[in-house]
Amino acid sequence: MQVGHAIAALWLFWVVSWILAASWADPAQKRATIGAEARYRVFWLAGTVLLFVPAHGYEGRLRLWTPTLAEAWACVALIAVGIAFAWWARLHLGRLWSATVTAKADHRVVDTGPYRLVRHPIYTGLLSVLATMAAKGTIWGIAGTALLIIGVVVKARLEERFLRGELGPAYDDYAKRVPMLVPFTPA
Repeated sequence: MQVGHAIAALWLFWVVSWILAASWADPAQKRATIGAEARYRVFWLAGTVLLFVPAHGYEGRLRLWTPTLAEAWACVALIAVGIAFAWWARLHLGRLWSATVTAKADHRVVDTGPYRLVRHPIYTGLLSVLATMAAKGTIWGIAGTALLIIGVVVKARLEERFLRGELGPAYDDYAKRVPMLVPFTPA
């Protein structure tokens, strides 16, 4: 299997399985406005297009570096680890998960499993887009990754504001103890 195909297969697996797993979630009791969510969605859409379309075949001056075969397969492994971490978080969150910024009926602070390491472990896992960018080595990959990371930060901050409003001091205490996206850094 070629590296490009392995990367595409990993991300395709994640997208399809994530969509199928959406049926596990409880219905939302309250959600952020469409306008508030539009900002991060624009970054995610533009970033995804730049990073993944076309999936391979960049040549010429748009390629800034070409990883060795070992480096490229190391990137594949990092992508798989990131996706696995995101899935661990998704499974641990269970029925409280939502694709949008919402509160569920019995919403509470989850601070166990991957949520004891970072407040947004799904986003931390999806930062494996950095490994995708490194494997591609293109200007488009860098631009797409930058937009995706901006989108992650925008959504994480939106969730922070929303959860502080819904969960109050319990979320404030959690945020003081646990870093936002990068494990083992100051909160």
